[in-house]
Amino acid sequence: MKSRLYAAALAVLACLSCSEKETPSGNDPVVRLVSVGATSLVLPPGDSADLPFWVEDKDASFGEVKLLLTGGKEPAECYVKGIVPGDAEGSYRAVIQDAGLGENYEREVHLAIVQRDPDTGNEFYIQSPAIRILSEVDPAGTVKTGLPIIYVQTQDGMAIKSKTEYVTAELQVRGVEGLPGLDPAACLIRGRGNTTWEWPKKPYLIKFDQKQSLFGMPAHKRWVLLANFMDRSLMRNLVSMKVASMTALDWTPGCVPVELVLNGKHQGSYLLIEQVRVDDDRVDIAEMTPEDNTGDAVTGGYLLELDFHYDNRYQWTDPHGHNGQWGNGIPFGVKYPDEEDLTKQQLAYIKKYVSDAANTLYGQDFQDPEQGWRAFLDEDSFIDYWIVFEVMGNHELGNPGSVFMHKDRGGKLVAGPCWDFDWGVLSYNTSPQARTGLINGKAIWYERLMEDPAFKARLKARFQELLPQLETIPDYMDECEKLLTASARLNFVLWNPAEDASMNGGYIINGDENMSFHDAVARLKNNYRERLTVIPRNL
Repeated sequence: MKSRLYAAALAVLACLSCSEKETPSGNDPVVRLVSVGATSLVLPPGDSADLPFWVEDKDASFGEVKLLLTGGKEPAECYVKGIVPGDAEGSYRAVIQDAGLGENYEREVHLAIVQRDPDTGNEFYIQSPAIRILSEVDPAGTVKTGLPIIYVQTQDGMAIKSKTEYVTAELQVRGVEGLPGLDPAACLIRGRGNTTWEWPKKPYLIKFDQKQSLFGMPAHKRWVLLANFMDRSLMRNLVSMKVASMTALDWTPGCVPVELVLNGKHQGSYLLIEQVRVDDDRVDIAEMTPEDNTGDAVTGGYLLELDFHYDNRYQWTDPHGHNGQWGNGIPFGVKYPDEEDLTKQQLAYIKKYVSDAANTLYGQDFQDPEQGWRAFLDEDSFIDYWIVFEVMGNHELGNPGSVFMHKDRGGKLVAGPCWDFDWGVLSYNTSPQARTGLINGKAIWYERLMEDPAFKARLKARFQELLPQLETIPDYMDECEKLLTASARLNFVLWNPAEDASMNGGYIINGDENMSFHDAVARLKNNYRERLTVIPRNL
């Protein structure tokens, strides 16, 4: 099966590599310049992939074409199996074959066209620019990036085509030092996401038959594989969860970068993350039954999602508050109790609670410490939640999208957990105002909360309290960069994040999609440092 070429930018430069003593002469046309159509190529074990190339001297004839290392030797791991003429004059395809040695490798090679001097008969080479040839998966199914590997094998190799229909599968984990593996375990798998499901690299939801602990995280049936397709740094979600874990939010999903091998084919770099679910080890609130319809029982627990996609079965729009993208009014949806268990009484209760909270917040006496908004909202959580979104430059709090709140039995409405930090995070593309100001000062209920001097004072104090920890994040980014470098090499041979422009009017979303991995990380780090200086100036 042929591997995809990663060709975000066509390699049109070429280098001439002729012997100093042996130069061409005579009138017969010879190849003097060769260019190639990719800078990287991934070879599956024992298989081949095509490398397009062009010669400038279209009438020139040539014989042997080979791969050469920088020192002039041929690599042992791969070779040119054959040459196929292209559709245009002077265009060809070199069939690059894995030699089947059964080992992982990465080689920098040149496509070399053998030429012969018509006067002397001496051979010389015309070489292309350097190309990285990488092995994808060895015969044992391993990917050599230093990350743990998740293998998913669906029944009969069935493709995963739906976000609603599960496919029967088996999942196995090959761990690394400090991150234990998992023997094959029965599971179901389906697609997930809204915009992310429409892109070539798909995110997935895993549902085990029995609770499983992955990489030391608490056992649970449900886990998510985030594709991070649009994220050239591969660390926006990872870093955001780290920032959230520094706060006092009730729970932040644990996550680990992994490689995914689906039905024997490497899919690239993924983030395994705990799904947002009500559970003792996740969103720890009272678990409700259909009988909890009166008294204290009906007061919780509830998990709510605020999302402009309106993809929850039970949802409504509260007219209070500010939704920056869609106007006034905030979309609320019930994630828990599950839609098949939620009763009319429970839905009526939580809708009224949200309405009462909003009415009070936008009422005349909203600042009253006893009867005002603090009677309905947990102040500390709303402060920490806002700080995470603001520090990470995530405008989704104002859409809103993937914004969560929860309410325990007898308790107030609590902000969190954090989820889905890839679209526009630490990017001036989506939030140009971030260079000099706040992103979420008017998001959902925060515009009104900011009008309470006591709330704003506590917010400013809390930011300063968290600042020493927040200032360690660039060092954490450095650690992530080292961890993900090898994974990024393979991932971006397989996938081109600039294709996210297809969902954004033809414009790339984060602004780093066409950068190198290391340049994207440097940009992310610089933007983060700027956020730490801009935010306190605007509070």
